[in-house]
Amino acid sequence: MIGCSSKESNDVEVFTWWASGSEKSGLDALVKVFDEQHPSLNFVNGSVLGGAGSNARDVLASRMAAHNPPDTFQVHAGMELADYIKAGQVQDLAAMYTENGWRDVFPARLLELLTVDGKIYSVPSNVHRANVVWANTDVLTRAGVDPKHQPANLDEWFGDLDRIKATGVTPLAMGKDWTQVHLLETVLLARLGPAAYTALFDKREGWDSPQVSGAIGDFARLLTYTNADSQFLDWSDALQQVIDGKAAYNVMGDWADAAFRDQGKKFDVDYTAFPVPGSQGSFDFLADSFTLPVGSKHETAAKAWLTTVASAEGQRAFNTAKGSIPARTEMDAGDYPKYQQIAHESYTNDVIVPSLAHGAATSVRWLADITTAVREFGTTHDVDKLRTTLVAGATKNGP
Repeated sequence: MIGCSSKESNDVEVFTWWASGSEKSGLDALVKVFDEQHPSLNFVNGSVLGGAGSNARDVLASRMAAHNPPDTFQVHAGMELADYIKAGQVQDLAAMYTENGWRDVFPARLLELLTVDGKIYSVPSNVHRANVVWANTDVLTRAGVDPKHQPANLDEWFGDLDRIKATGVTPLAMGKDWTQVHLLETVLLARLGPAAYTALFDKREGWDSPQVSGAIGDFARLLTYTNADSQFLDWSDALQQVIDGKAAYNVMGDWADAAFRDQGKKFDVDYTAFPVPGSQGSFDFLADSFTLPVGSKHETAAKAWLTTVASAEGQRAFNTAKGSIPARTEMDAGDYPKYQQIAHESYTNDVIVPSLAHGAATSVRWLADITTAVREFGTTHDVDKLRTTLVAGATKNGP
């Protein structure tokens, strides 16, 4: 157990966006393990609700700029930390990795995504998959669509969407802003394949290609199958339409699995899931991780939180509740629900690519530019403008 020297230093403010639903359930499970491992410390919940982290990131940016950081904060592994690293606002945790043997328990590809110039700035709590379609089996059956059949590509999926639309049910439930960026990234992956998709971000190559133009066209077509109130809904509201049988499909990360289970739904009975058609063989990756900011008021307590996050006990409790899979490699499949076993198999065997909407692929600034462009597209429906804006954004945010 890591101890602290004063009563004040027993507090540790943990800043997250896990403020409701299955996300809050996961956080509560992790806090329970933290309390057991470090009973002298006091967890202080600094969560901010809404936007799958976008609201929290805005609040965090303001606090960091004001030199008032939380003791530790949640961040997506990958490029989302780039601006904070460049500004010298987060500490290198490589020594903790060595001291605790974490390099031996986290997969090499994940460590690669966490490492910047030989330094590691965050500790992962989990791994999520973004390129997943969630479906209400009863809605599919009533439309004459076999719930056990997974469309091979987007063109085949369009046919299923048309069949569902003919029944009067919303084919594809959609939310606002980042949820539409999430859909766009999965369509890009489906049309380009993992290598060309990754090159969009690693090399800033291909944004002006015919393949990207085709993917934008597919994205625009998919939006024609969505609910009229999409611009007013968060991800959980859109997913709820599928859970309630008011919509057939939702493209969302696999935190959706926990949302179904929290409402008593059974996988492969009430709902099912499959890779976004065309993206089979790819695992569109994101991981929630935690940092140690420069200026943390309770650094020792914050380090204790990081050790719980990385522990086998913490990851087992957190991930079974949240719907993700552990970042650690020694997962016992029997400890997890069926969907997570499927996700773990994909993570082990498929090509791992970084998520755009969830911070693995781009800096915060570049993602903000893309989100603005997609939001405007929801109003203008101008495919050419969206394409030229994305090309310009890649140039603007290039190395």
